[in-house]
Amino acid sequence: MPDPIHQFEIKRIVPLDLFGLDATFTNSALFMLLAVVLIAGFLIFSMQGRSLVPTRLQSLAEMLYEFVANMVRDTMGGHSHDDGHGHSHEHGYMKFFPLVFTIFIFILTLNMLGMIPGFFTSTSHLAVTAGLALLVFVTVLIVGFAKNGLGFLNLFVPSGVPIYVLPLVVAIEIISFLSRPISHSVRLFANMLAGHITLKVFAGFIIMLLGAGGAYGVLSILPLSMATALTALEFLVAFLQAYVFAMLTCMYLNDALHPGH
Repeated sequence: MPDPIHQFEIKRIVPLDLFGLDATFTNSALFMLLAVVLIAGFLIFSMQGRSLVPTRLQSLAEMLYEFVANMVRDTMGGHSHDDGHGHSHEHGYMKFFPLVFTIFIFILTLNMLGMIPGFFTSTSHLAVTAGLALLVFVTVLIVGFAKNGLGFLNLFVPSGVPIYVLPLVVAIEIISFLSRPISHSVRLFANMLAGHITLKVFAGFIIMLLGAGGAYGVLSILPLSMATALTALEFLVAFLQAYVFAMLTCMYLNDALHPGH
């Protein structure tokens, strides 16, 4: 039976040593670079000849933009307001839109690339998802203290809590806050890892039953139908995990902007 873990193996492409640090260019880095090139190419090409009657690619790009913009608006509170001169202004939270949009489309592209047989799934490695989660975590800390100063610490002191349980509640809130990057990264990594292992296992069953021949070959239709259904489910999970990661990013940034809420 094919090894279901083999697909996650990191392979060295260009060995590189930077100041004593191993900065080798790997297959994981290659697919992340490919994702960046595909995203940039798609967005530049689709928006090149912007027109009032959009092309299919322009419609897709605008749909992605609106999808993430609505997520940011709904999660981080408020909507655009009119300044009295017919100009609509977004609230300050929309300055985080580029970060959320980049994270969403980057994870979505990596997840979808991983669905192509023979391709590598970078998001099935904790190092990649943890890197993205830490980027969000550090951004939240910087934004929180820059905007609210020490008032950011109100995030750990919920209002209306009786004084005798306050130390316990504060301790729980701090542990919960510090564990955010762990849950943020593990959720994406575990979902992608488990999904691809399951698909590979069912694909292995098909090969084994076909190889056995006779009546066993007929039975191979069972794992084949399961693998087909799981592939469809995996495409849905690939999208949902990118959405959940971006949504949590919005919620954490909202905490940084409004720590007392």
